[in-house]
Amino acid sequence: MTVHPAQERSWECLHPDDRLALKQAAAHLAQEFSGVYGTETIERFLDSSFDQFACRATVTKFLPLLAERFARQRLHALARVEGLHDDGKPVVLFLCTHNAGRSQMALGFFQALAGDNAVAWSGGSEPGLEVNPVAVQAMAERGIDIAHEFPKPWTDETVRAADVVITMGCGDACPIFPGKRYESWELDDPHGQDLPAVRPIRDDVERRVRSLLASLNL
Repeated sequence: MTVHPAQERSWECLHPDDRLALKQAAAHLAQEFSGVYGTETIERFLDSSFDQFACRATVTKFLPLLAERFARQRLHALARVEGLHDDGKPVVLFLCTHNAGRSQMALGFFQALAGDNAVAWSGGSEPGLEVNPVAVQAMAERGIDIAHEFPKPWTDETVRAADVVITMGCGDACPIFPGKRYESWELDDPHGQDLPAVRPIRDDVERRVRSLLASLNL
């Protein structure tokens, strides 16, 4: 797969191995979305996804992997919006400010409880640099691993593809699109709190997720 010159310039700061990894990511996505999206669309989404992380990353080692994962999610969302993919599964989007604590815990519970019966994503209005390690620890106590997740912004296509949008403290920064089901969950922010303080927040998130699943008949 040929990478456009503009993308080559945006990737110049990376180690040659990482540049190669991005080219391989573009090839992976091209194969995965063959017949759905062409080279130009895939490259554009991969490039913009890379830029989302490169502009705030302190360590570039995992940028190609994060860019590929984020681009894949966005392309799946776009396919739903454009009617190119419809599996009948409800789509839920969890949003908070930093996408590092509350929304990540909600995503973890939802995916663990819903399994393959629904699709869930998360995002933030001001994404942090990493998932809150205390939130990771609290979820591990429930047997759910969210250490592999990463903070990411919400995008138009992910919001438009969602059937339900759950907001948690992002206020006016949370996107509003007509025709969506919105719920606002008032939850304490686990940022800067220790494990005993985060446990009740985690348990509150779990209760709300279970109620959401029941409302979706899942």
